[in-house]
Formats: sequence, structure tokens, C-alpha cells
Amino acid sequence: MTVEEKLYSDIPPTKLRNKEEKFKPAKTSKFWLWVASLFFFNMLQNRFYAFRYQGEENYYNGGENIPTILFAPHCNWWDGIVFYNITHRIFHKEIRLMVEELNRFPLLRRGGAYSVNKKSPQSAMKALQYSVDVVGDTRNMLCIFPQGIIRPPHFRPFEFQTGLTYIAQNAVKKYGRINLIPVAIDYCFLRDNRPEVIVKFGKRIELNDSKIDRKEYTHLLEQALTKVCDEQDYEISNGEISDYKILFKQHLKWYRRIEQRLKSIDLPPVSGV
Repeated sequence: MTVEEKLYSDIPPTKLRNKEEKFKPAKTSKFWLWVASLFFFNMLQNRFYAFRYQGEENYYNGGENIPTILFAPHCNWWDGIVFYNITHRIFHKEIRLMVEELNRFPLLRRGGAYSVNKKSPQSAMKALQYSVDVVGDTRNMLCIFPQGIIRPPHFRPFEFQTGLTYIAQNAVKKYGRINLIPVAIDYCFLRDNRPEVIVKFGKRIELNDSKIDRKEYTHLLEQALTKVCDEQDYEISNGEISDYKILFKQHLKWYRRIEQRLKSIDLPPVSGV
């Protein structure tokens, strides 16, 4: 009998492994960013029928030269790939993304990932301080999964660690102002035989005062992400996605084209007996 593996854990993987890992910053170059951009976009196109997004004006209205953090739930392996394509293909920025156990995937540093070790608060602090440094370079866009661990899809309530607020608070001290944008990411089947990526950017949250209560502000960010995710759930469940823009959409397979042709044929009415 096959034993089902445990899908979700409340303990971060670096704590489970209990292994000391040296902090490693992102190490990008034009060549590797070009490779990553093609590779990660191709991965999505091979697995998903379409990529739809809405609300990107919430970023542009806040000023492209203001340090910005995108934050979203983390429910599966694709989230980082989606974030990469958001930053590179929608906002035309370099991504900076915390990745646990980066030593197992060192090439991700070339795409903009940097390590975080949650074995101890002191180890994790290196990643937080690095986050404050890189978010100030507006060629970058910092992407954060503030729950700190992978949770099931549509998991509620959102419970953030305080790292996101720490980064925002210290970025304000250093740069004077920062924008935070909650992002809802969903993967669902609509009318095709392949799933789609659905992304919704919530309203921009501007922070220009570092004198905030860290726990209270973290709760405010939890509420902001809950709001945009609930709005997206409503839109998907009611089929209200016509206002979403399309990053890519696949051509129909041959059997789906035949299906569409058959649906367009007007059959004569069947006479009664």
C-alpha cells in the first residue's frame, strides 16, 4: 500500500533539515536573465492554456520610481515562476525573490533569487536586511510570500510573519517611501482542457511613516490580501473575467477546433411525431 506524503507542514524546510546554510545574494547578468525569461515563460506556455491579469495600473499609478513590494499567498511550486513573469513581462523589472534551500537550486540566483534560512532568527535577518537594500533599486521588484510557508490553495485566514512589515518599515527609514501591492494568484480550469493562470493586483498601499506598530500593520496587510483574493474568487466563480488582460493564450487544439465548428452548425429542428 502506498503511503501518502504529507503535503503541507507548519515548519519551514530549513528548520526541518536543521542545516546551517550560508546566505547567498542574487547574482544576475543580462545573459542569464535572458535565458531565465525564455525558460520560465516557455514553462508556463507548455502547462497552461492562458495567463490573465488585471489591476496592473495600481502599480503604475503609484510611480514607477518608488520602491515596490508585491506580496501574495504561496500555495504551490508555480508561484515563483508566475512572479518571475509578472515582474519581467508585465512590469519589465528584475525580480528579487526569497527562496528557501537555495543551495539545492543555485541557478535560481542567476534569475534574481536569494536565500533565506529560517533555522534561526539571526540567519533569517540576513535575508531581511538584504531585502531592504535591493528594494531601493527601482530596476528591481521585490516579491514576498509573507505566510513564510506553503499553504493549501484558498487557505484562510492569512497569517503573515512580520518579515514583510520589517522590510517595509526599514525601507521607509532608508528611502522615505514604499508601495506594497497585494497579488491574488489562482490556477483554475475554465472552458479549456488545460488550466489557466489568473492574476489580480490589489490596490496599492503606500507607507511613508516608519513609526508603525509591526503587528498591527502586518494585520492590515493580511486584510488587504484577503480582500483582493476574495474579489478574485468572486469573479472566477461568476465567470467575470472579460476585463482581464491576456499575457498569452494558446491556440485551440485540433479537437477543440472541431468542437467549435460543430457548435456553430445550425441543425434543423426535429419534427414531432
